[in-house]
Amino acid sequence: MKKAFITGITGQDGSYLAELLLEKGYEVHGIIRRSSSFNTGRIDPIYRDRHERGARLFLHYGDMTDATNMNKLLRSIKPDEVYHLAAQSHVRVSFDIPEYTADATGVSTIRILDAILESGIETRFYQASSSEMFGKVQAVPQNERTPFYPRSPYACAKVFAYWVTVNYREAYGLHASNGILFNHESPRRGETFVTRKITRALARIIAGRQKELFLGNLDAKRDWGYAKDYVEAMWLMLQQPTADDYVIATGETHSIREFLDEAFGLVRLDWHDYVKTDPQYFRPTEVDLLIGDASKAAAKLGWKPRTTFKGLVRLMVAEDLKQEQIDPARFNL
Repeated sequence: MKKAFITGITGQDGSYLAELLLEKGYEVHGIIRRSSSFNTGRIDPIYRDRHERGARLFLHYGDMTDATNMNKLLRSIKPDEVYHLAAQSHVRVSFDIPEYTADATGVSTIRILDAILESGIETRFYQASSSEMFGKVQAVPQNERTPFYPRSPYACAKVFAYWVTVNYREAYGLHASNGILFNHESPRRGETFVTRKITRALARIIAGRQKELFLGNLDAKRDWGYAKDYVEAMWLMLQQPTADDYVIATGETHSIREFLDEAFGLVRLDWHDYVKTDPQYFRPTEVDLLIGDASKAAAKLGWKPRTTFKGLVRLMVAEDLKQEQIDPARFNL
């Protein structure tokens, strides 16, 4: 039985990845932060059902800023694969807490890589890199050879984590890969991220619990995919004989206006009646256009996205309607 260790297991990607690995027969270990409130909602169903399915899922307390604890965990667990997904991942918030973002998102990667070296364990490492690293894009579309031009403290931290992963791979021969994932969404996306903010608000508007939705730059364009598709690419990277870096994307770009058109259109509403812009949601430096070229992943990993943009929006709207006790069938969803 293979063992996997996931940082950020309670997040969107971590929960989908844990499900995937458990289905493949892995023993899965995850690190969670101690909190006075419950923060495991995304993985609670997986954890509850693990005995019925014969799955092996274990959670350990820790923090990405604690190198000693990380070293102890890796020595104890001896995972075959390490997936580093944990981060302060909100781009706009990174301008408000840049130092913490640099530590939790950037320096945390070196802590894990050093722990792997110091413990002497034989493992394969995945680093969750981000399309935000391309920032003020130098080429359209963006691929593995496109220069980075980060436009936020979050993106700068991710660039550091990317290059330190490459450096440790070349300096120490570690099987360490970067997945440069473009925006990927799902019903498990945090409610402060724009796509989920839209679908959650839409469901509340229909339920009569919300009247308006405040957003920032509606003209920003993103390459949006489905997180459940993307975690499969993470796994595939660590199954290759040699480590490498891959862009994971759909190859399509859509503006936030288009997302609003699609989401509100599904329930026969005009978003212009509900959406207002608010300067507080604008970034000091904006990323206007992201669109990825995942042809390398298709050729070497055999990976392609299975979920379309329209299918993703439909899925998210339907699930948020259910959260408000509204039957999606009412809108033929």
